[in-house]
Amino acid sequence: MAVSLGELAVRFGCELRGDPDTQVERVATLGNADARSVSFLANPRYRAQLIDTRAAAVVLNAAAADACPTAVLVASNPYATYARIADVLYPLAPLAPGVHASALVAKSAHLDPTAQVAALAVIGEHVVIGPRAFVGPHSILDAGVVLEADVRLVARVTLGPNVQVGARAVLQPGAVVGGEGFGFAPERGAWLKVPQVGTVRVGADVEIGANTTIDRGAIEDTVIEEGAKLDNLIMIGHNVRIGAHTIIAACTGISGSTSVGKRCMIGGHCGFAGHISIADDVVITGYSMISRSIEQAGVYSSGIPFEEAHAWRRLVARFKRLGLLVERVRKLEQAAGLKTPQEQDQDDD
Repeated sequence: MAVSLGELAVRFGCELRGDPDTQVERVATLGNADARSVSFLANPRYRAQLIDTRAAAVVLNAAAADACPTAVLVASNPYATYARIADVLYPLAPLAPGVHASALVAKSAHLDPTAQVAALAVIGEHVVIGPRAFVGPHSILDAGVVLEADVRLVARVTLGPNVQVGARAVLQPGAVVGGEGFGFAPERGAWLKVPQVGTVRVGADVEIGANTTIDRGAIEDTVIEEGAKLDNLIMIGHNVRIGAHTIIAACTGISGSTSVGKRCMIGGHCGFAGHISIADDVVITGYSMISRSIEQAGVYSSGIPFEEAHAWRRLVARFKRLGLLVERVRKLEQAAGLKTPQEQDQDDD
């Protein structure tokens, strides 16, 4: 769809420097944009591309506006404004309320008349589907599931018993929410399965990526609070709590009964031990291993960046010798009559 720059400026509170009647109908990168495209500049690394852009307009901040050869939409947060503009230019397909002929719906289920259930979906007993909700093709909703207004299950989403999904949440293809948690009790060298009797509660405005899995609680519920964003291929164990507006990148695994605070940012491929707590406003960089609780906001890292293979082998060899080095230093300190750091700390106390 085509939208004028004037309309975009008014709708999103931008300062427009250019012709308000100019029409745009798509988004593009600075380097590939044309006269019908809108682009944006948020990362200063791409400022060199601004000079030669052919975009109809660029969304940027006031400091970069004078360097742009085309029309500009000046915004305090260019990336967020671009996201809203893209949402206007690429609207979702309108719902077609009703139930597809190939879907299976239990008689006890309650579907709002404005909701849509797509082909080959299965709706279990006592399921409640709210206004304007969309249940995509091949999705399965077990007994007692509740979807609030405007929820969107894109396709092949599986929701276990009694899962609750808040308003406007989006679950991408292949997501499994409410599967059995990984609970086993040791007994004489074998493992006894522990029934998982909780469920999962997903808050409003949550997004859950493709093939992400969230286990239901063992006794109490697993909880994903409002506004949290989970990438693809994430594993959330039973009884985990993810705080509001926390964002987690792909391939992260969070073990059972871990609590992650609000507004945290977690990079990809992170691993969390179970039964730990992460404070609010924590940033964890990718490939980190979190084995104990983090009690204060801040930026935390783990793992070692890559090196050339031969250099990496030398570093590993040195790591393995650190224990011997510490022991040698301790003996030298004793021979010289010096106090160890531990002894010094005790004296200071």
